[in-house]
Amino acid sequence: MNRREFLVSAIVAAGGLLAYGKTAFSGGAATPHHFPVTHTDAEWRKILTPAQYEILREKGTEPPGSGQYDQFWQRGTYVCAGCGNPLFSSATKYDPHEGWPSFWKPISDKAVITQPDYSLGMERMEVECARCGGHLGHVFDDGPQPTGLRYCMDSLALKFIPAPKKK
Repeated sequence: MNRREFLVSAIVAAGGLLAYGKTAFSGGAATPHHFPVTHTDAEWRKILTPAQYEILREKGTEPPGSGQYDQFWQRGTYVCAGCGNPLFSSATKYDPHEGWPSFWKPISDKAVITQPDYSLGMERMEVECARCGGHLGHVFDDGPQPTGLRYCMDSLALKFIPAPKKK
């Protein structure tokens, strides 16, 4: 194989990888889910701020340490910013020093769903709201006991509801 044939082969291979990457590395071909709360794209844009839309609907990520709930320690419940679905209790929140609010378990087994995410060329487990399908963050297996899980969430995907004041 001469140099020209090698370069042509390399370009064709690179094009194939780019085409493959649009599905395999972007999280494409994910299992479709039916969500109880649905809106058109235009409706989501009216409901959410542009930053929330990027996280919840386009699977973005806020920069570490930038979210309002990273170092927030009040008692209460974190709900989905898109639909209000209760997701996490402050009782399961902890600080792994990663720059995002983290929890060791959801508020219930039906609050969130997970699915593989290949967006960075590696497999991670994406966490979505089970009610509206909004992207919340990712779950990792390096959390504290009793679950050993770290639900690493984006603050912009969450809203906080304070616990009632004790009398």
